[in-house]
Amino acid sequence: MLGDPRTVRVSGDETAAVFRRTEDADAERRPDDYRGKPVPEAYVWCNLTSGNGSRALWLLLLPFMVVNLAHWMRPTSRHRKRLVRTYGLLVRLTGLTLTVLLVAAACEVALDLTAWQCAGTPRCTEGRSWLGFLSADASGHGGWWSQPGRRLALAALVPAALTGLLWYLSHRTWSAYESVQPLPHQADPEEETSRTALGRPGFWYGRRLVARLRAAHTAAGFLTVAAAVGAPAARHDRRPGGPGLLDSLGWLLNSTLVLGGIVVVWVVCRRGRSENKLDRSLDKTLVRWLPVSALALLVLVLLYAGWSRPGWRSVGRLPGDATFGGIALVQGTLVLALAVAAYFLFRTSPDSRTAIRGFGGPAVAMLACALGGVMSGGGAQRVADWLDGGGSPGAGGTIDGPPVLLTWQASVIPPLLIVVALLCAWFGVRTLWLKRREMARVGLDYPDEEEREDSERTRRIASKRARATLTDRAPVLVGIISAVTLLLGAGALTGAWLTGKVPGKAALGTSDVVEAAAQTAQALGSWLIGLGFILFVTWGRRAYRDPSARRTIGILWDVGTFWPRAAHPFAPPCYAERAVPDLTWRMAAWTRSTGGRLVLSGHSQGSVLAAAAAWQLRPSVRRRVALLTYGSPLERLYGRWFPAHFGPAALTSLHREVDCWRNLYRATDPIGGPARLPGECGPQVDRDALKDPLAYGRTEAHPLPAPILGHGEYQADPAFAEERARLLARLKHSVPPPRPPGTGARQAQEAVTPAPADPPDTAG
Repeated sequence: MLGDPRTVRVSGDETAAVFRRTEDADAERRPDDYRGKPVPEAYVWCNLTSGNGSRALWLLLLPFMVVNLAHWMRPTSRHRKRLVRTYGLLVRLTGLTLTVLLVAAACEVALDLTAWQCAGTPRCTEGRSWLGFLSADASGHGGWWSQPGRRLALAALVPAALTGLLWYLSHRTWSAYESVQPLPHQADPEEETSRTALGRPGFWYGRRLVARLRAAHTAAGFLTVAAAVGAPAARHDRRPGGPGLLDSLGWLLNSTLVLGGIVVVWVVCRRGRSENKLDRSLDKTLVRWLPVSALALLVLVLLYAGWSRPGWRSVGRLPGDATFGGIALVQGTLVLALAVAAYFLFRTSPDSRTAIRGFGGPAVAMLACALGGVMSGGGAQRVADWLDGGGSPGAGGTIDGPPVLLTWQASVIPPLLIVVALLCAWFGVRTLWLKRREMARVGLDYPDEEEREDSERTRRIASKRARATLTDRAPVLVGIISAVTLLLGAGALTGAWLTGKVPGKAALGTSDVVEAAAQTAQALGSWLIGLGFILFVTWGRRAYRDPSARRTIGILWDVGTFWPRAAHPFAPPCYAERAVPDLTWRMAAWTRSTGGRLVLSGHSQGSVLAAAAAWQLRPSVRRRVALLTYGSPLERLYGRWFPAHFGPAALTSLHREVDCWRNLYRATDPIGGPARLPGECGPQVDRDALKDPLAYGRTEAHPLPAPILGHGEYQADPAFAEERARLLARLKHSVPPPRPPGTGARQAQEAVTPAPADPPDTAG
C-alpha cells in the first residue's frame, strides 16, 4: 500500500492500525523537510473481516447477515417516517423468525431424530453405544434415562448450548469491534440541517438496539427449546386418566411460554435504531433479566419433563411437526408485507437506478429465509440419513425421519436450480452479444495502434469488458430467484399440509409423468441439500485452519458486514463501527492539531469507508478534505442496492461538502464504476473510463504486453498520479509547524498525522 517494505505502525492495534513509511514516522517534527510534499499513510483494516480461526463460525451466521442487509436496502422515501419504521419492524421480526428456525432445527436434530426416534427404536441404537443408556431395551426397563421426557431434557442441552454460543459470539464481537464510540458531535455553525443518515452522530454506535435485540433473540432461543421439550410432555399429561398435578403444571408452564414469546416480540417491536444522537444509555434491567428469565423457565420445563412417567413411549415423530410449517408461513407473510411497504416507499421518490425497483430488501429477506431453511433442512436430512444407517427415513427405514415439510422444501431445490441454470444461460448469451459489440469498439480506444490489430488480444479485452457488465444484471437474477423461491416455498408448504406425505408418496396414483417427477425431485433434492450441507461444513473447517480461506470469507462479506446490526444481533460484527470512527478520529485530530488538509484515497470497499468517514466529519473539517476513489462500488453496488443511504442525493451532497472528489474506474472492472451524479456534478467527479490495458500492443513504454488489470492496481495507471496531483494542488502545500506544548495536552496528543495524507483502503 505504501510502496515501501519499511513501515511502522503509528496508531492503532493488531486489529486495525495506521501505518507510515519508516522515514515518515516523525514528519511532524520536521515540517521544513515536508513543505510542499505529501506524506502517505495507510489504514489497514483487513483483520476486522478475517483473522483467527473463530471467524469460521461466521458461516453459521450467514442467514442472519443476509436478513440484516435487507434492513438497509429500503428505498429512498420522503416524509414517510411511519412507513420507514414499519419497514424496519418487519425486517426485525423476520430476523427473529430466523433465530427461532435455527434453534428449532437444532431441536429437530437433538430432540426428535436422536433422543425421541433413534433412542426409542432398538434397531437404531444397535451399534451406537453412546445412545445405549437412553434406550429402554439396551439399558433395561429400569434405566433412569430411558423415559422419553428425560431423554428430551438431556438432549435439550444441545440447542440450549447453541443459543448460549450465539449470545457469546454476539457479545464478544460487539466488545471487540463495535464498542468504539464515534467522534463526539459538537454543534457547528456551518452544519447543514439536511444530512445523510451516515453522517448522523449515532449511526455508527448501535449499542442500545444490539443489546436489546441480543437479549430478545437469546430469550427466544431458550423459549424455543423449552417449547420443544415441554409441549410433548404436556400433551402426554393431558391424556384421559393422566396425573392432574402434572397436567396443571404443564398448562401453567405452556401459558408462561406463550407469555414469554409475547414479551420477546414486544421487545423486538418496541424500539428501533437511534441515529440522531449518540445514545450511550442501556436498558440494563431488560438486557440482563429477559434472557435469564427465559433460561430459568427452560430449567423448570426440563425438570417438569424429567418427572417420572412410566407409561410414556416415544412413537413416530416428536409431536410438533407443524412448527416448521408455522415458521415458513410467518416468514412468507412478513416478506409479502415487507414488499408492500417497499412499494409504497419507492413510490414517494422513484429512481430508475434502484435495484429491483425498490424490492431489493424484500427479495434479499426472502433469500435469507430460504438460506435458513436449506441449512436447517440439510442438517436434519444428513443426521437422519446417518442415524438410519444410510437407508431412507420415512420409507421403511429404521426411523421416520425429519418433518414432511423439510422433505418438500428439499424437493423444490431441483426446479429452482433449473430456473437458475436458464438465467445463467440467458446471461451467457447476453454476454456473448456484448462481447461481439465490444470487439468493434476496442480499436477505437487505441487509435494509434490500429495497424497492430490482434484478433486474440481484441477478444480478450472485449470478453473482460462484457463479463464486467454482469454485475449490473445481478438485480434481475436476485429478483427472479427470490420470486421463484417464494412461489416454490408456498407450493411446498401447501403440499406438506394437504397431503401429510413426502412428495414421492403424495404423487402415487397420479400420472406417470407427475409421479416420476415427484420421486426424482425428492431424491435429487435430498442429495443436493445433503451435498450443500457437507460443502458448508467442509468450507467452515477449511476456513478454521486456513488463513487464506478466512480472508476469502472476509472479502466476500465486506458488503454484508459493513452495515450495523440493526435487524439481527447474531449477524457477523460490523467492522465499519470500528473503522469509520478510526478514520474520523484520525482526520479530525490531525486537522485540529496542525491546521493542515488531507487527501483521503480509497479503493473498492475502502472508498465506501472513506465516504462514510467523510460524512462523519464536521462540515468545517470536511471542506478541508479531498476525496479520491478508484474501483469504487459507491454507486454501482451501494447506490443501487442501498438507495436510502447512497442514492444520488447522498452522493451529490458528498461531492458538494468535501473540498473536491474525483473518481476513477475502468470498463473492465466488475465492481467499480462511475458515480453517475446528476447534472454538472457527474463530469466534475468522474474521469472518463481509464484504458485497460494501458497499451494494446508492444510500445516503447510497454515493450511487453500490458496486462488487463480489471479491478486491481489502479495506482499503476498514470491517471492515478495525475488526479492525486490535481487534488494536492487544490490544497495547501505547506505543513504548519507543530503547536507549542502550552496549547493543551489533548491537542498535543492528537498531533500525529501530516497532511495531505493518502490512505488507501486495506492490505488485501
